[in-house]
Amino acid sequence: MTALLIILAAIAILIIGYVTYGSWLAKQWGVDPTKKTPAQTMEDGVDYVAAPPAVLMGHHFSSIAGAGPINGPIQASVFGWLPVFLWCVLGGIFFGGLQDFGSLFASIRNDGKSVGEIIKSSMGKRAQKLFIIFALLVLILVIASFVNVVAGTFMTKPEEVFGIVTNPTNNQTTAMVSVLFIILAIIYGILTNKFGLKTGPATAIGIVGIILSLVIGLNVGIGMTRTTWIILIGLYITIASLIPVWIMLQPRDYLSSFLLYAMMIIAICGIFYSAFTGSATFQLPAFTGWKTGIGPMFPALFITVACGACSGFHSLISTGTSSKQLSSEAYAKPIGYGSMLIESALGIISLIAVGMVFDKFTAGEFGSPSVAFAQGIAAMFHGSKVIAALLTLAVSVFALTSLDTGTRLSRFMFSELFLKEDEATYKDASGIRKVLAHPLFGTAFMVIVGCVLGGLSLSQIWGLFGAANQLLAGVALLAVCAWLGQVGKNNKMFFIPMTFMLIATETSLIMTIFKKFGLIGAGEAAWGDWFQLVFAISMAVLAIILVIEAVGTLRKQAAAKA
Repeated sequence: MTALLIILAAIAILIIGYVTYGSWLAKQWGVDPTKKTPAQTMEDGVDYVAAPPAVLMGHHFSSIAGAGPINGPIQASVFGWLPVFLWCVLGGIFFGGLQDFGSLFASIRNDGKSVGEIIKSSMGKRAQKLFIIFALLVLILVIASFVNVVAGTFMTKPEEVFGIVTNPTNNQTTAMVSVLFIILAIIYGILTNKFGLKTGPATAIGIVGIILSLVIGLNVGIGMTRTTWIILIGLYITIASLIPVWIMLQPRDYLSSFLLYAMMIIAICGIFYSAFTGSATFQLPAFTGWKTGIGPMFPALFITVACGACSGFHSLISTGTSSKQLSSEAYAKPIGYGSMLIESALGIISLIAVGMVFDKFTAGEFGSPSVAFAQGIAAMFHGSKVIAALLTLAVSVFALTSLDTGTRLSRFMFSELFLKEDEATYKDASGIRKVLAHPLFGTAFMVIVGCVLGGLSLSQIWGLFGAANQLLAGVALLAVCAWLGQVGKNNKMFFIPMTFMLIATETSLIMTIFKKFGLIGAGEAAWGDWFQLVFAISMAVLAIILVIEAVGTLRKQAAAKA
């Protein structure tokens, strides 16, 4: 019954947080459903396209979730279920939800612009450029990490059959269903945007398409090498980031979200079923110790859980794509704040799932946290192989979703880096800046660098991604705090979350730096250690400079009020 009590408590607390704290934030900031949004005032048919709230919810939720709320809590479960539970629930309400909602709202009130542009309006152009460089470094890690994950999930071993195959392996099945999802998304986008089909009927067609994709994928697969998949994934995310959002981004993420919802419903049903039938036993202790194999609880717990409680990547999605598609400020709270709390619930589900197979997990029987998640839920249904396969498939689909969204964000921010204040697009620039700010150049640069790093399959990428992502969260909280202060709105709720996230992540990066210097001094450093060292130093220094800039801005705001 422990698992059942954990999920019921989590759901109750998260709902209370949404109704009370979420509503209070909306009131404090002055969310106004009567105001027109950038999707309405700046509609361009490419990036600024108003989406039905259910569709935008699907895009936003699928993009922020990915594999993060599954991998993070499962890896952090070595501390016990209680620390992870508390951080997912309280972190989601007071840290992650605050960041996501605040970032989305700030972007809506700034013509759908990115966090970098918001920083420029409150902290100046130098701070903006520093943030963009900082965010691009994080996005390189995002692209590299997810390219590595997706290619590894799709790949076929040399001894296996290549091309279109029957009786496919799990990897070949996942690859086929993912490709069919892309085709299905394009069809959905054309039906709704070119033929005017309403969301309801289109959704019904989409769900039938999802079922057919799963049926086909379970019987016919695609077999290709890891290198081939990396090249194809690079081409796909390049194209996906340049075409209008209604063709791929909106419909793909919306349809993918149904897999995520179904996955969560199956998991919750499994928790209830196992509680009353004893089909699986929750093996995870409440607390295992202050220090584990992944390090001391501070800062390791808060870095490792990541998306299950707070993630800087969310702020880039909120300000990079979602704010350009929001049709009314009335939907800012459910999409910005509500999606984060649902993701926290998914983090708790992941925690319970690994708790059902914790002995096997600690014994190293699973190749990845996503496999442990699928096997844990399957254990609640007496080890159902069908459920395990479907859940593994669902997790893989979301990794690709986060990947193409991250690439589009890279395109926006890379262009911003080279544009002057009076230049709206690359067409307004001149000389070499016109080339550097061109969407195709920025996209190609980020994709090539990300795919090369992802292709190296460096384990160090994951170690850096967690700290860099959480450090970005601290900086995003700081940016929204400064903007709210500038426009005269209450920003005090940001002080504790942003300070805590900045301290925790800087501590993690400093620990990494000292560790790498130790390996270098001992002559034991590999190429990946040098890579981590340079990246960690760059991130830490940029964050410190941004904090100094922000502190100066906040002091000026306080002095102006005095």
